[in-house]
Amino acid sequence: MPHPFNSPLFTPWRDPVSGVESFILTTRVAPVQQSFYYVTPSLTANGRYLWVRCAFPPGRHHILAVADLEAGTLRLVPEAQPDGGPHVDPRTGDVYWTCGLELWRRGPREADRPERVNVFPAELAARRKPQYLASHLTLSADGKAFAADARFPREWLIGELPLDGSPFRLWQRFDRCHNHAQFNPVDPNLILISQDHWWDEVSGEGGITDDRLWIVRRGEAARQILPDDPLPSANRGHEWWDADGRHVWFLDYTEGPGQGTKKVDIHTGKVETVWPHGHSHSHCDRTGRLLVGDIVSWPADAWQVAFYNADTGRETAIVTQLPPCAMRSTYHIHPHPQFCCGDRYICYTTNVLGTVDIAFVPVDRLL
Repeated sequence: MPHPFNSPLFTPWRDPVSGVESFILTTRVAPVQQSFYYVTPSLTANGRYLWVRCAFPPGRHHILAVADLEAGTLRLVPEAQPDGGPHVDPRTGDVYWTCGLELWRRGPREADRPERVNVFPAELAARRKPQYLASHLTLSADGKAFAADARFPREWLIGELPLDGSPFRLWQRFDRCHNHAQFNPVDPNLILISQDHWWDEVSGEGGITDDRLWIVRRGEAARQILPDDPLPSANRGHEWWDADGRHVWFLDYTEGPGQGTKKVDIHTGKVETVWPHGHSHSHCDRTGRLLVGDIVSWPADAWQVAFYNADTGRETAIVTQLPPCAMRSTYHIHPHPQFCCGDRYICYTTNVLGTVDIAFVPVDRLL
């Protein structure tokens, strides 16, 4: 596959300390152009279509744009305004997103039109408007449905939204925040969920959390992955499935030598520290031996992006220092680095050029 970033759409940028070269999407259709959340790739498998989250301050809603890297074009798709994280079909470039109680799909070509895929049942919504139907859309292993973690005032509903338009299937209800639902990559009957911090939408008071890491199997009640772990729930976060479907990766935010990027066997509860360095978010390739992460030192808003080879123990700075960003909290402008395009590239959000942009790094150059 030819290098997809040798295009007028991108500008090469080299970190002044490490010398690592990134390719930044500098062609603009919006003031804020950022990557998707790190568990949902936005670049197709052939490297042709790239979907972009855009924002127009002070407007708070995101609008999608799509780049055709073969044709050298970037354009807004104003009808695609996702409530949560979208999903891109890696084969076709079609994008899926939720809006209100509906799931929509649209192709990447200008002539394509949006198509409604499914509708959340009105009887479950009970005249309530959801904050989102899915934190970020992940597809089941059999390709038949998206995981849903519909958030309503004082209620969270975990289930699946079928792609064939058949009714939403409810797996479990919760009276406290359970989000970041992610289908297991090999088992279509298993979803990873997170018990996240939250605020009551009526009283404004902070809600109760017991433990961060949970899984729910179709037809069964959700269970904790580490029920006997004394580590406080707030010290764990930003989890994702390993490609083997047996392990869940997570971040341990403990101060001191216990911190790092870890993975846990969901059957045995065995925990392994793979990258012993504190991060905000991490992600791994399909082998689980190459990792990327972003690191922040609050309250200074001082971010880094780093690559790690677990076989050699070598850490490489992709971005040694991201400058402060006044819009960071408003639009959730974190680097959120991720492997994509068959692990050939790392995608992340950057602001080294003074604007909020998407950047890519070829993995073979880091090796």
